[in-house]
Amino acid sequence: MKPTRFASLLALIAIVFSLIPALPAQTSKARPAPAAVPAKDPDAVDLEMISVIRREGLKNSKVMDWISGLTDGIGPRLTNSPNQKRANQWVKEQLEKMGLENVHFEAWGPFGRGWSYEVSHLRMVSPDTSELIALPKAWSSGTNGAVRGKVVHTIIKTKDDFEKYRGKLKGAIVLNGEMRALKPWTEAKSERYDEKSLQELTQYPMDGDRYAFYTPQLRAQLAAMARATGKFFEEEGALAVIDPSRTFDGGTIAVQGNGFAYKKDEPVGVPALVMSIEQFGRITRLVDAKKDVELELDVKTTFYDNNGDMFGYNVVGEIPGTDLKDEVVVLGGHLDSWHGATGATDDAAGVGAVMEAMRILKAVGAKPRRTVRVIAWTGEEQGLFGSRGYVAEHYAERPKDPNAKPDDKPLPWDLKPDWAKISVYFNLDNGTGKIRGVFLQDNLTVAPIFEKWMAPFKDLGMTTLVARGDPGSDHVSFDDAGIPAFQFVQDDIEYDTRTHHTNMDTLERVQKDDMIQASTIIAAFAYQAAMRDERMPRRPLPPQDVAPKPEPKPAEAKKK
Repeated sequence: MKPTRFASLLALIAIVFSLIPALPAQTSKARPAPAAVPAKDPDAVDLEMISVIRREGLKNSKVMDWISGLTDGIGPRLTNSPNQKRANQWVKEQLEKMGLENVHFEAWGPFGRGWSYEVSHLRMVSPDTSELIALPKAWSSGTNGAVRGKVVHTIIKTKDDFEKYRGKLKGAIVLNGEMRALKPWTEAKSERYDEKSLQELTQYPMDGDRYAFYTPQLRAQLAAMARATGKFFEEEGALAVIDPSRTFDGGTIAVQGNGFAYKKDEPVGVPALVMSIEQFGRITRLVDAKKDVELELDVKTTFYDNNGDMFGYNVVGEIPGTDLKDEVVVLGGHLDSWHGATGATDDAAGVGAVMEAMRILKAVGAKPRRTVRVIAWTGEEQGLFGSRGYVAEHYAERPKDPNAKPDDKPLPWDLKPDWAKISVYFNLDNGTGKIRGVFLQDNLTVAPIFEKWMAPFKDLGMTTLVARGDPGSDHVSFDDAGIPAFQFVQDDIEYDTRTHHTNMDTLERVQKDDMIQASTIIAAFAYQAAMRDERMPRRPLPPQDVAPKPEPKPAEAKKK
């Protein structure tokens, strides 16, 4: 290379390097600063998965198969009865066929005896003949064949009333109670919420809990009076005692239990029945008019000691979680029912819906982060016994004070390690109506979460959050212990006018489309709760319900 060319090359290189420091400054001015990454919404709806859940739940539903299997296939399912035991086994088998894991029975109690009735036949034989609608109360004794007796009408409200009838009841069939006024039905017995009634439902009741009056002290007083009345009728030699249906009319009767006769050592008393209010009215009017009325009664009942096993059993099954598998989301409805019909809307509908929710999650291949657990409760109708026993075993228990009086405040909860691992419990037990929203149980922290989760189901009628709680089912067992637990708002349909605890609670009253909607929504809520980064927020327990932590012991002085 010639010197002149080399000198020219060096000059060119110098010029290029002299320009390099200016390049970064020009580039930084031209490039905008990176935008801030928006924070992830922990409660954003997974619309892709919810779309899949909706399609499976709404297009391929099996919910009526589950409800039919329990009602038509098995029938009434009184706690610890043979039918309830059959129902437990049937649910267990269906959950296993779905592919759920850890499917098992779990004991609670002890509870007491099972019971069933095989015959309930009541008719008037004088002064007229008439077939009458009547059913025995659960855990009632039978008549040991057909018996006939003159009718005596009693109205007993207090123990002072016993003297009015002493010596007058031997060999009699007693109709006990007052005839209530019956008004004509001027409106449909079935109804759904409209916008106005949903808005009214959201208004917080300033008079507090509608069951607040039903205190432990009052319950103890009523139980004592019922025992005393039953003992009086037995001592006086009555053949049977028949009450009027306290609610419902038109041949629909509400029938529940014979006090605490399910307990092994509790007196059973004389046969106890409930009859239709219209027929009760006719007979008592005749008797009160000094007419002789004779009835013929045949009741056959059977008690079961289940080979000495007095415990009740829930049915449990799971879809295991992934990275948060030790935490759980729980779904439930109660498997037991009263015996007047087949327990369709109360609560085969709820059990069928949560079973279907689990089937949907399995069918769409959901991989929930938390374990999703389904539980079919028993003993709900006698006092939420199955769910209360489960909560006491796994999550929180109130120590029992053997010297406590009915009106004493309960001792604080003893919280167990798994109490912190349950995220939420969802319950369905308000009949056959479609889901319209959620009762928040005064836990307002979940309202913005549920608002987002409801959005994909507004086209199916789910629009409403109700701040107050619903006091009447198994979610209360969890809520009382400070665990987030919710009952869904459902259209009433005929629940309070025809089916609740009655002889009309059959599969015919179940609304298929409503059950399809409800089970799909439950599956979606379970999935969303199982996928959150955090557990569902909790409403703190009142300070008096939390046991104080023991003071740490002072360190021992070191020996010198």
